Amino acid sequence: MTPGIDLDDLLHSADTAARAGGAVVVEHFGSAGTAREKAPGDWVSDVDTSSEAAVRESLELDAPGLPVFGEEGGGGRGDVGWFVDPLDGTANFLHGFPAVGVSVALVDRGEPVVGVVHAPLLGVTYTARQGSGAFCNGTPIGVSERDAAHAICATGFPFRAKADRLDAYLPVFEAALRRFEDLRRAGAASLDLAWTAAGVFDGYFEQALGTWDVAAGALLVREAGGVVTDWSGDDRAWLTSGDIVAAPPGVHAELLEHTRTATC
Repeated sequence: MTPGIDLDDLLHSADTAARAGGAVVVEHFGSAGTAREKAPGDWVSDVDTSSEAAVRESLELDAPGLPVFGEEGGGGRGDVGWFVDPLDGTANFLHGFPAVGVSVALVDRGEPVVGVVHAPLLGVTYTARQGSGAFCNGTPIGVSERDAAHAICATGFPFRAKADRLDAYLPVFEAALRRFEDLRRAGAASLDLAWTAAGVFDGYFEQALGTWDVAAGALLVREAGGVVTDWSGDDRAWLTSGDIVAAPPGVHAELLEHTRTATC
């Protein structure tokens, strides 16, 4: 970790910023204003950009000097910096489905060290800092201990470059559906990871996500006792590739058997 960084202070900054963005989301739920499709199935609305502005303003006030990179507006990058998803699950939001999150993560030289996933429409906030565990509304959380036969795992269907991804994704989906009790698809990666950290889901796998989608939630999973890798088993490459497998150790090992085959 970079010397001189106070992770407790920065976790507080991330929490404050995520709640600022969440207030925008709550205010406009049910009236999203203008929305456009960036790519097939990939939406952005006025609420995304307004939430990102609120998060950015809060971070720049509380933690000046650290670059902020947002999904919608971009920004600066550095060895240490923030990654922000101001409205994870925009399609859900536009359809009135309240499974949406505001995700704020601090990444230090390729490792997330602070993470907050705020679900403003559900009234829950997940927080973690490296080495101090994971929490939901201040209560410690941990990954599940269910055996694979009774596991329910989350996933996300490919929507970026779908035609190029389905051949690799579908065999993994089928294998997971046959091996585990069931699968879920909520449509918000940050919440899928937070729910995996909290033991609601027993694992999560998806492809081609952004750093802003996964950094905070993956830290939650790790601090809750889970394992996070890419589809080949690399414990760092997932942050940039967005090909992620996150689960308790036993379920992670079983998922990895199938995802590794898909990447060969």
